[in-house]
Amino acid sequence: MRFGLFVPQGWRLDLVGVDPADQWATVLSVARRAEAGPWESVWVYDHFHTVPEPTQEATHEAWTLMAALAAATERVRLGQMCTCVAYRNPAYLAKVAATVDIVSGGRVEMGIGAGWYEHEWRAYGYGFPSAGDRLRALDEGVRIMTELWRTGTSTFSGTHYDTAGALCRPLPLQEGGIPLWVAGGGERKTLRIAAELAQYTNFDGTLEGFTHKSQVLEQHCRDLGRDYGEIVRSANYNIVLGRDEAEVRDRIAARRARLEGLVSPAALEREVASAAPHLPGVGTPEQVVEKLRPLVAAGMTYAITYFPEAAYDTSGIELFEREVVPALRSL
Repeated sequence: MRFGLFVPQGWRLDLVGVDPADQWATVLSVARRAEAGPWESVWVYDHFHTVPEPTQEATHEAWTLMAALAAATERVRLGQMCTCVAYRNPAYLAKVAATVDIVSGGRVEMGIGAGWYEHEWRAYGYGFPSAGDRLRALDEGVRIMTELWRTGTSTFSGTHYDTAGALCRPLPLQEGGIPLWVAGGGERKTLRIAAELAQYTNFDGTLEGFTHKSQVLEQHCRDLGRDYGEIVRSANYNIVLGRDEAEVRDRIAARRARLEGLVSPAALEREVASAAPHLPGVGTPEQVVEKLRPLVAAGMTYAITYFPEAAYDTSGIELFEREVVPALRSL
């Protein structure tokens, strides 16, 4: 069992109340804590506007953070969950990622997806193509990036992207290119792209959803002649952890209080619902282990975790490190 940790970035309103001059130091302190602990990787989101609604609060740009973390850490691997292929030309993105890989000493993971947050798409002038067009762009972009990382050049003619001898030198330090995470559970397109090209997937983290998506992925692998066992299956988890159920409730109440007045009542309720007691990452250490145990048995071997309070309070992270990580690693 492997573990990744999202750093506070602002996108999920997790830097509210932190002075902008102090926000990078806050991000870095959590990343360095991960580096000193049992975490294999640290992660950022690729978004420009906050959720559950756009606000005037900070959202730090993903690949700028990737470059900064590459220079400021030494051990942990560095990922994004996930880069939206349409926000940057894929040949340019491949070049950026290769440079960050060099800076990091070969520690970059490339999370990539088709994108979904319509508000920021339109606000930044990208329009908002149909789901089919976004998925076709994902397929083309992934092919361009992998070609550049493996061979150093790309000539490609597609519906959305073209390259004509694009160069990527130096190559990433990692042999064969940067590991590719195809994130999303679209069953006809996204999981087929993953079956063909990805080293990692990331989709629904509930037991029912994870099991079903895994079955779909396995069938795509059969159709393509790919070894299903080669692909690491991961999931993201919102973690609200307490020594007892009262502390869990206190953490949820603190999250509610921090967001009140920043977003609409309906959006606030949606955000609080992401910490509902039945979800896998919510509860006492014993409860979380019990809920994640069958997921591990189903093949979820890499949990990417998000602690909403990480910028203000690391006691939940400490509790997870001390009691959840050892219990799951022993399975």
